Amino acid sequence: MTKGRLEAFTDGVVAIIITIMVLEMKVPHGADMGALQAALPIFLTYVLSYINIGIFWNNHHHMLHATERVDGRVLWANLLLLFWLSLVPFVIRWIDEAGFTPLPVAAYGIVLAMAAIGYTLLQSAIIARNGRSSALATAIGSDVKGKLSLAMYVAAVPLAFVREWMAILIYIAVALLWLVPDRRIESISK
Repeated sequence: MTKGRLEAFTDGVVAIIITIMVLEMKVPHGADMGALQAALPIFLTYVLSYINIGIFWNNHHHMLHATERVDGRVLWANLLLLFWLSLVPFVIRWIDEAGFTPLPVAAYGIVLAMAAIGYTLLQSAIIARNGRSSALATAIGSDVKGKLSLAMYVAAVPLAFVREWMAILIYIAVALLWLVPDRRIESISK
């Protein structure tokens, strides 16, 4: 498989994930501001999730543009990343049904942490295939931003059982950290 096919496949899966997320949202029951206000928490969860999926997709895009060759290990690492991203609609739905309670909020963090691990493994597989002196390996360097993000997700999971809102703030902080695309990779993929 070429890197172009891998990118096209990933684009299709991400588009399906986003479509499922929006289709799972419930329409407010009522035509007044109170009905809309009741739907606001899950809508904001959707927005955060959309941003997170977009961040993974955007960085994936730049990473693949900096990649020359892929192999079976890269394909499997990519599937692992997509598996965890595909669970985002499930945890959003669970939060919608159960509310912002500890277990669903922690599950959201677990899914994001595992997606981050999947992304890291994909990055490592690409570097292993393309060499330690490849453009991607040079751009990644020590990957402080990636390690910090994963540490924040891991810290937020047990915190969700103490203060759900604090875990959610950490999830937002990680998204804000990545909202600007990773310039290290973006610069080499042009």
